[in-house]
Amino acid sequence: MSNVVTPSAYLTLHYRLAKLDGTDIVSTFDGNPATLMLGSGQLAPVLEELLLGLPEGTHRTFDLEPGVAFGPRNPELIRPVTRATLDENSVPGAEYRVGDLVDFAAPGGGRFSGILRELHDDAAIFDFNHPLAGQPVRFEVNLISVL
Repeated sequence: MSNVVTPSAYLTLHYRLAKLDGTDIVSTFDGNPATLMLGSGQLAPVLEELLLGLPEGTHRTFDLEPGVAFGPRNPELIRPVTRATLDENSVPGAEYRVGDLVDFAAPGGGRFSGILRELHDDAAIFDFNHPLAGQPVRFEVNLISVL
């Protein structure tokens, strides 16, 4: 009997996350497989749930409806940031362009990211939604081993 995926399983797998038109977002199929531990935050919780109970050796594809994998888009997460705050909490001396993913220091030592949507002399508008929020995605997995 083969091993099945449990909430704390160690997995070796190939996986692909793609748009429904087939455009890859991330894929390990052309390189080395990934090794990860479920529950450690390496995969989105919804993607981990899809793996639970699958036996070793499974090759499966899941099409997820808009907003399921990375949540719905939240207009409240499109926020202004003063230029002073941007300069103080990101890479010193960096030059930014619309569309850049900018990493910020968060209170308490954490990090968070946002996509720059508008840049003005005194402020910027950032979208702090996950880049795939509100989008349908295809998740393909080939479970090589389950421990």
